[in-house]
Amino acid sequence: MDLSYTPEEIAFRDEVRAFLAAELPEDLSAKVRSGATLTKDDMDRWHAILNRRGWLATIWPEEYGGPGWTPVQRHIFDEETARASAPRIVPFGLNMLGPVLINFGTEAQKAEILPRILDGSDWWCQGYSEPGAGSDLASLRTKAVRDGDDYVINGQKTWTTLGQHANRIFCLVRTRFEGKPQEGISFLLVDLDTPGIEMRPIRLIEGGHEVNEVFFTDVRVPAANLVGKENAGWTIAKFLLTHERTNIAGTGFSVQAFEEVKALARQIRRNGQRLIDDPLFAARLAQVEIDLEAMKITNLRMISEAQKTGHPGVESSMLKIKGTVIRQTLNDLARRALGPAAVPFPAEALAGNAAVAPEDHARDAGRYFNNRKLSIFGGSNEIQRNILTKAMLEL
Repeated sequence: MDLSYTPEEIAFRDEVRAFLAAELPEDLSAKVRSGATLTKDDMDRWHAILNRRGWLATIWPEEYGGPGWTPVQRHIFDEETARASAPRIVPFGLNMLGPVLINFGTEAQKAEILPRILDGSDWWCQGYSEPGAGSDLASLRTKAVRDGDDYVINGQKTWTTLGQHANRIFCLVRTRFEGKPQEGISFLLVDLDTPGIEMRPIRLIEGGHEVNEVFFTDVRVPAANLVGKENAGWTIAKFLLTHERTNIAGTGFSVQAFEEVKALARQIRRNGQRLIDDPLFAARLAQVEIDLEAMKITNLRMISEAQKTGHPGVESSMLKIKGTVIRQTLNDLARRALGPAAVPFPAEALAGNAAVAPEDHARDAGRYFNNRKLSIFGGSNEIQRNILTKAMLEL
C-alpha cells in the first residue's frame, strides 16, 4: 500500500483546511479544545454548516446525499476536522441508521427519513442496550407484539446517549421468544413523542447528563416502521455495529490528542528538564505513536475494503479494540503529564492552589474517567476479541 498522498489528495486536504479556516466557528472549536460540553444548538450548528457544503454524510453514496469521497478522502477529512478541533458529528442518524436504511430499508423509508437526517429535522438515538443485555445484546427482552397494523412495545432501554435531544429512536426489540435468541429480534423505528414512552436521565459521577434510560409501556408503533423482515433484525444489528465500532475508534481524534500530549510534554518541566526529554515519558509517547501509525494504516485498509463491499468487515472489531486502547492511553499520558494539576476540579474551586492545569487541559481528568467507557460500549473489547477469534482465527 502506497501511504503517500497523491497530488489530488493533497489538493483535497488543502481544500478541507481552507473550509475549516473559513467556516468552523471559533467558539465551537474553543469548546472542543477545552473539553467543554457541547449543547444541542452547538452540534446542530456544525451539522448545518457541513450539510450546506455537502460534506455531512461522508459515508453515504452520492445518490442519497453523500459527497462520493474515496476512503482516503474520508480519512483526510476526519483527520483534518479533528486537528481543527471541530465538533464530532453525532453518529446515530448519519453513520448508523443511514447506512442501515440504505442497505435494508424500503424505498419509502429512504425517501422519508434520509433527507430529514441531512437537514436536521430528525435527531436519532439508539435503543440497543438493556439492564440485562449489554455486551450480550442477543439476550434483550424488550418485546414488540404485532397487533393489526401496529407493534405494541413494552420494555426498557438504557445508556441511551444524547437521548434527551432526540425526537426519534431506532430499537432492537424481541418479536419471537422461541428458538435461538438471535432469530427473534426485529429492528423498529419509533417516534419519541408516542404515548407510553418515558425517558429518564442517568447522571454521571461529575453531574453531567450524557446518557439516559427509556421505558416503553404499551407503545404503539406502525408496522411500516419495521426495517427489513420481522425476526431478522440481528443481521441488521451486526451490520450497524460494524459502523459504530469503526466510528468509536476515532483515528482522527487520537491523532489530535497525541499532538496535544506532545505539546503539553514540551511545556511542562520536571526536575529541571522538559517532560518530553524524560526517557520514560518519551518511551511511552513513542510506543503510542507507533500504535497510532499502525492503526491509521489499518483504518485505511478497512475503509478501502468497505468501499468495495458496501460495509465494514469483522476487522472493525480490531479497529475498535486498538482505537479505544490508544485513546485511553493518551488520556492517561495527559493525566500523568499534568500530575497534581490533573485534579478533576475547575480552577476556581482550587482557591489559589498552584497546581492548576493549563486552560485547554483543565478537564483532562474528566476526559480520562469518562473515556473508560470507550472499551465497553459498542460491544466490550473482550467481546470483540471473541468475535475476531471466531471469525478470523476460526477458533
